[in-house]
Amino acid sequence: MKQFTLSKSERLKSRKQIDHLFDAGKYFNSAPLRVIYDLEKEPNPDPLKFGVGVSAKHFKKAVDRNRVKRLVREAWRVQKLPLANQLKEKNIAIRVFIIYTGRELPDHLLISEKIGSAIQRLVLLINETDTTLP
Repeated sequence: MKQFTLSKSERLKSRKQIDHLFDAGKYFNSAPLRVIYDLEKEPNPDPLKFGVGVSAKHFKKAVDRNRVKRLVREAWRVQKLPLANQLKEKNIAIRVFIIYTGRELPDHLLISEKIGSAIQRLVLLINETDTTLP
């Protein structure tokens, strides 16, 4: 896996996987982001799958929604390496979906900071729950 990429195999696109994530996954808030995640103990060729969503209720124009999604994906792409290394070390998989819940257009600095804190929290959660997974 290249260091700073977000390949097609890393994107969470399957409707079945997304529905399962929303049904069985856990979440935490890192305002203005909601991070939904689901850990899987079974070995997987793609240990890290990621998706992003923005509400059409708060952003009527598709241009604005797409901009926010681009910012989130870029921040994730650059900062995901510690999480990917942790997953590889523990031999587990995670599915992550991030929903932007803010009402105004964010700047790159805010999104980058919040994604960084969310990734740190996910790494801590992996370390805490590694022994309790079936």
